[in-house]
Amino acid sequence: MSIVVERLGQGPDLVLLHGWGMNGAVWHGIAPLLSPHFRLHLIDLPGFGASPLAEGVDYDLNWLARQVAAILPPRAHLLGWSLGGLVASRIALDTPERVASLITVASSPCFMAREEWPGIAPKVLEGFMTALGGDFRQTVERFLAIQAMGSEHARDDIRQLKQWLAQRPAPQLAALTAGLTMLAEVDLREELAQLALPWLRVYGRLDSLVPRASIALLDERYPRSESQILAKASHAPFISHPELFVSGLREWLAMGTDCADSKSSAML
Repeated sequence: MSIVVERLGQGPDLVLLHGWGMNGAVWHGIAPLLSPHFRLHLIDLPGFGASPLAEGVDYDLNWLARQVAAILPPRAHLLGWSLGGLVASRIALDTPERVASLITVASSPCFMAREEWPGIAPKVLEGFMTALGGDFRQTVERFLAIQAMGSEHARDDIRQLKQWLAQRPAPQLAALTAGLTMLAEVDLREELAQLALPWLRVYGRLDSLVPRASIALLDERYPRSESQILAKASHAPFISHPELFVSGLREWLAMGTDCADSKSSAML
Protein backbone atom coordinates (compact mmCIF):
# COMPACT_ATOMS: atom_id res chain seq x y z
CA MET A 1 0.00 0.00 0.00
CA SER A 2 1.47 3.33 -1.09
CA ILE A 3 0.16 6.40 0.74
CA VAL A 4 0.90 9.75 -0.89
CA VAL A 5 2.14 12.45 1.48
CA GLU A 6 2.81 16.10 0.63
CA ARG A 7 5.41 17.58 2.97
CA LEU A 8 6.24 21.23 3.45
CA GLY A 9 7.44 23.67 6.08
CA GLN A 10 9.85 23.48 8.99
CA GLY A 11 9.42 22.77 12.68
CA PRO A 12 7.63 20.17 14.81
CA ASP A 13 5.84 17.51 12.78
CA LEU A 14 2.11 18.13 12.24
CA VAL A 15 0.18 15.44 10.35
CA LEU A 16 -3.17 16.40 8.78
CA LEU A 17 -5.84 13.83 7.86
CA HIS A 18 -8.75 14.85 5.61
CA GLY A 19 -12.41 13.88 5.82
CA TRP A 20 -14.73 11.66 3.79
CA GLY A 21 -14.61 12.15 0.02
CA MET A 22 -11.73 14.63 0.15
CA ASN A 23 -7.93 14.52 -0.13
CA GLY A 24 -4.84 16.20 1.29
CA ALA A 25 -5.29 19.28 -0.90
CA VAL A 26 -8.09 20.40 1.43
CA TRP A 27 -5.38 21.78 3.74
CA HIS A 28 -3.86 24.07 1.11
CA GLY A 29 -5.81 27.04 2.44
CA ILE A 30 -4.17 26.94 5.88
CA ALA A 31 -0.84 25.40 4.87
CA PRO A 32 0.78 28.83 4.26
CA LEU A 33 -0.25 29.88 7.76
CA LEU A 34 1.15 26.73 9.37
CA SER A 35 4.24 25.89 7.31
CA PRO A 36 6.46 28.65 8.81
CA HIS A 37 5.97 26.98 12.21
CA PHE A 38 5.49 23.26 11.51
CA ARG A 39 6.70 20.49 9.24
CA LEU A 40 3.39 19.60 7.60
CA HIS A 41 2.47 16.14 6.36
CA LEU A 42 -0.66 16.33 4.16
CA ILE A 43 -1.84 12.76 3.68
CA ASP A 44 -4.12 11.31 1.02
CA LEU A 45 -5.86 8.44 2.81
CA PRO A 46 -5.95 5.13 0.85
CA GLY A 47 -8.53 5.29 -1.93
CA PHE A 48 -8.66 9.09 -1.82
CA GLY A 49 -6.71 11.57 -3.93
CA ALA A 50 -3.48 10.12 -5.28
CA SER A 51 -3.27 7.20 -2.80
CA PRO A 52 -4.36 3.98 -4.52
CA LEU A 53 -6.45 1.25 -2.94
CA ALA A 54 -5.82 -2.35 -3.88
CA GLU A 55 -8.74 -4.71 -4.44
CA GLY A 56 -9.74 -7.12 -1.71
CA VAL A 57 -8.61 -4.97 1.22
CA ASP A 58 -10.64 -5.27 4.43
CA TYR A 59 -11.06 -1.50 4.65
CA ASP A 60 -12.10 -0.68 8.20
CA LEU A 61 -10.88 1.81 10.81
CA ASN A 62 -8.31 -0.54 12.36
CA TRP A 63 -6.76 -1.30 8.97
CA LEU A 64 -6.78 2.36 7.96
CA ALA A 65 -5.16 3.48 11.20
CA ARG A 66 -2.38 0.90 10.79
CA GLN A 67 -1.64 2.05 7.24
CA VAL A 68 -1.35 5.69 8.29
CA ALA A 69 0.62 4.94 11.45
CA ALA A 70 3.20 3.08 9.36
CA ILE A 71 4.19 6.24 7.48
CA LEU A 72 4.05 8.74 10.35
CA PRO A 73 7.13 10.59 11.66
CA PRO A 74 8.56 9.10 14.88
CA ARG A 75 6.48 11.50 17.01
CA ALA A 76 4.02 14.06 15.66
CA HIS A 77 1.04 16.22 16.43
CA LEU A 78 -1.86 14.43 14.76
CA LEU A 79 -4.81 16.43 13.40
CA GLY A 80 -7.86 14.81 11.82
CA TRP A 81 -10.92 16.42 10.30
CA SER A 82 -14.30 14.64 10.44
CA LEU A 83 -13.65 11.03 9.36
CA GLY A 84 -9.95 11.84 9.66
CA GLY A 85 -10.61 12.52 13.33
CA LEU A 86 -11.66 8.90 13.80
CA VAL A 87 -8.45 7.74 12.12
CA ALA A 88 -6.33 10.08 14.26
CA SER A 89 -8.13 8.94 17.42
CA ARG A 90 -7.60 5.27 16.58
CA ILE A 91 -3.87 5.86 16.03
CA ALA A 92 -3.61 7.80 19.31
CA LEU A 93 -5.29 4.94 21.16
CA ASP A 94 -3.20 2.21 19.53
CA THR A 95 0.22 3.90 19.43
CA PRO A 96 0.22 6.80 21.92
CA GLU A 97 4.02 6.81 21.97
CA ARG A 98 3.94 8.03 18.34
CA VAL A 99 1.59 10.95 19.03
CA ALA A 100 2.65 14.23 20.69
CA SER A 101 -0.93 15.48 20.77
CA LEU A 102 -4.31 14.74 19.21
CA ILE A 103 -6.40 17.41 17.49
CA THR A 104 -9.85 16.46 16.18
CA VAL A 105 -11.72 18.95 14.01
CA ALA A 106 -15.50 18.79 13.47
CA SER A 107 -15.28 15.17 14.51
CA SER A 108 -17.02 12.87 16.95
CA PRO A 109 -16.07 9.55 18.51
CA CYS A 110 -19.56 8.43 17.47
CA PHE A 111 -21.03 10.15 14.41
CA MET A 112 -24.30 8.22 14.19
CA ALA A 113 -27.19 9.34 16.37
CA ARG A 114 -27.99 6.73 19.00
CA GLU A 115 -30.17 6.54 22.07
CA GLU A 116 -29.51 9.71 24.09
CA TRP A 117 -26.62 10.59 21.78
CA PRO A 118 -26.95 13.42 19.21
CA GLY A 119 -25.45 12.78 15.80
CA ILE A 120 -26.22 12.16 12.14
CA ALA A 121 -29.66 10.65 11.59
CA PRO A 122 -29.31 7.03 10.38
CA LYS A 123 -31.54 7.72 7.38
CA VAL A 124 -29.11 10.41 6.17
CA LEU A 125 -26.13 8.04 6.01
CA GLU A 126 -28.34 5.30 4.60
CA GLY A 127 -29.38 7.69 1.85
CA PHE A 128 -25.79 8.47 0.96
CA MET A 129 -24.87 4.79 0.95
CA THR A 130 -27.74 4.08 -1.48
CA ALA A 131 -26.80 7.04 -3.66
CA LEU A 132 -23.22 5.78 -4.02
CA GLY A 133 -24.63 3.00 -6.22
CA GLY A 134 -25.53 5.64 -8.81
CA ASP A 135 -23.40 8.69 -9.60
CA PHE A 136 -20.96 8.67 -6.68
CA ARG A 137 -19.38 11.95 -7.78
CA GLN A 138 -22.74 13.66 -7.41
CA THR A 139 -23.13 12.01 -4.01
CA VAL A 140 -19.81 13.48 -2.87
CA GLU A 141 -20.91 16.93 -4.02
CA ARG A 142 -24.13 16.58 -2.02
CA PHE A 143 -22.08 15.72 1.04
CA LEU A 144 -19.91 18.80 0.47
CA ALA A 145 -23.05 20.95 0.52
CA ILE A 146 -24.10 19.47 3.87
CA GLN A 147 -20.65 20.15 5.31
CA ALA A 148 -20.97 23.86 4.50
CA MET A 149 -24.59 24.14 5.61
CA GLY A 150 -25.01 26.88 8.20
CA SER A 151 -21.71 28.60 7.47
CA GLU A 152 -21.88 32.31 6.77
CA HIS A 153 -19.62 31.57 3.77
CA ALA A 154 -21.47 28.44 2.59
CA ARG A 155 -21.21 29.07 -1.17
CA ASP A 156 -17.56 30.03 -0.96
CA ASP A 157 -16.83 27.00 1.23
CA ILE A 158 -18.46 24.61 -1.24
CA ARG A 159 -16.68 26.16 -4.20
CA GLN A 160 -13.34 25.91 -2.44
CA LEU A 161 -13.94 22.28 -1.43
CA LYS A 162 -14.79 21.39 -5.02
CA GLN A 163 -11.63 23.08 -6.29
CA TRP A 164 -9.42 21.13 -3.91
CA LEU A 165 -11.24 17.89 -4.65
CA ALA A 166 -10.58 18.40 -8.36
CA GLN A 167 -6.83 18.89 -7.87
CA ARG A 168 -6.30 15.14 -7.38
CA PRO A 169 -7.82 11.91 -8.70
CA ALA A 170 -11.43 11.19 -7.76
CA PRO A 171 -11.96 8.98 -4.70
CA GLN A 172 -12.47 5.27 -5.27
CA LEU A 173 -15.92 3.83 -4.66
CA ALA A 174 -14.63 1.19 -2.25
CA ALA A 175 -13.04 3.87 -0.04
CA LEU A 176 -16.18 6.00 -0.11
CA THR A 177 -18.34 3.03 0.88
CA ALA A 178 -15.97 1.99 3.66
CA GLY A 179 -15.81 5.56 4.94
CA LEU A 180 -19.59 5.84 5.24
CA THR A 181 -19.65 2.50 7.05
CA MET A 182 -17.15 3.85 9.56
CA LEU A 183 -19.24 6.97 10.13
CA ALA A 184 -22.27 4.77 10.72
CA GLU A 185 -20.73 2.07 12.90
CA VAL A 186 -17.62 3.28 14.76
CA ASP A 187 -18.07 4.21 18.41
CA LEU A 188 -14.90 5.20 20.29
CA ARG A 189 -16.62 6.93 23.21
CA GLU A 190 -15.61 4.43 25.87
CA GLU A 191 -12.06 3.89 24.64
CA LEU A 192 -11.24 7.60 24.39
CA ALA A 193 -12.13 8.08 28.05
CA GLN A 194 -8.80 6.35 28.78
CA LEU A 195 -6.73 8.60 26.48
CA ALA A 196 -3.96 10.32 28.43
CA LEU A 197 -2.55 12.40 25.56
CA PRO A 198 -3.10 16.16 25.21
CA TRP A 199 -6.28 16.46 23.14
CA LEU A 200 -7.86 19.49 21.49
CA ARG A 201 -11.36 19.24 20.02
CA VAL A 202 -12.33 21.98 17.53
CA TYR A 203 -15.92 22.55 16.39
CA GLY A 204 -18.06 24.83 14.28
CA ARG A 205 -21.11 25.92 16.28
CA LEU A 206 -23.31 25.72 13.15
CA ASP A 207 -22.21 22.20 12.20
CA SER A 208 -25.12 19.95 11.22
CA LEU A 209 -23.01 16.74 11.22
CA VAL A 210 -21.57 17.15 14.73
CA PRO A 211 -24.46 18.80 16.63
CA ARG A 212 -23.83 21.38 19.34
CA ALA A 213 -25.57 19.15 21.88
CA SER A 214 -22.78 16.59 21.55
CA ILE A 215 -20.04 19.09 22.45
CA ALA A 216 -21.23 19.56 26.03
CA LEU A 217 -21.51 15.79 26.42
CA LEU A 218 -17.96 15.35 25.17
CA ASP A 219 -16.68 18.12 27.48
CA GLU A 220 -18.22 16.21 30.37
CA ARG A 221 -17.01 12.80 29.21
CA TYR A 222 -13.41 13.90 28.49
CA PRO A 223 -12.47 16.47 31.17
CA ARG A 224 -8.76 16.17 30.36
CA SER A 225 -9.33 17.42 26.81
CA GLU A 226 -10.03 20.96 25.69
CA SER A 227 -12.60 22.22 23.19
CA GLN A 228 -12.69 25.28 20.98
CA ILE A 229 -15.88 26.36 19.22
CA LEU A 230 -15.85 28.70 16.23
CA ALA A 231 -19.10 30.58 16.62
CA LYS A 232 -19.82 31.29 12.96
CA ALA A 233 -18.33 28.17 11.40
CA SER A 234 -19.90 24.91 10.25
CA HIS A 235 -18.32 21.53 9.48
CA ALA A 236 -15.18 22.96 7.85
CA PRO A 237 -13.99 25.72 10.22
CA PHE A 238 -10.46 25.75 8.79
CA ILE A 239 -11.91 26.68 5.39
CA SER A 240 -14.49 29.28 6.41
CA HIS A 241 -12.33 30.89 9.12
CA PRO A 242 -8.69 29.94 8.41
CA GLU A 243 -6.96 32.67 10.44
CA LEU A 244 -9.15 32.11 13.49
CA PHE A 245 -8.73 28.35 13.25
CA VAL A 246 -4.95 28.54 12.95
CA SER A 247 -4.56 31.09 15.74
CA GLY A 248 -6.54 28.88 18.12
CA LEU A 249 -4.52 25.83 17.13
CA ARG A 250 -1.17 27.56 17.45
CA GLU A 251 -2.08 29.08 20.80
CA TRP A 252 -3.04 25.66 22.17
CA LEU A 253 0.15 24.03 20.87
CA ALA A 254 2.28 26.90 22.17
CA MET A 255 0.90 26.33 25.66
CA GLY A 256 2.71 23.02 25.62
CA THR A 257 -0.58 21.18 25.10
CA ASP A 258 -0.95 21.11 28.87
CA CYS A 259 -4.73 21.07 29.02
CA ALA A 260 -5.31 18.63 31.88
CA ASP A 261 -8.54 19.08 33.82
CA SER A 262 -9.82 21.71 31.37
CA LYS A 263 -13.60 21.46 31.37
CA SER A 264 -14.54 24.72 29.70
CA SER A 265 -15.00 25.39 26.00
CA ALA A 266 -13.34 28.34 24.31
CA MET A 267 -15.67 30.23 21.97
CA LEU A 268 -13.77 31.86 19.11
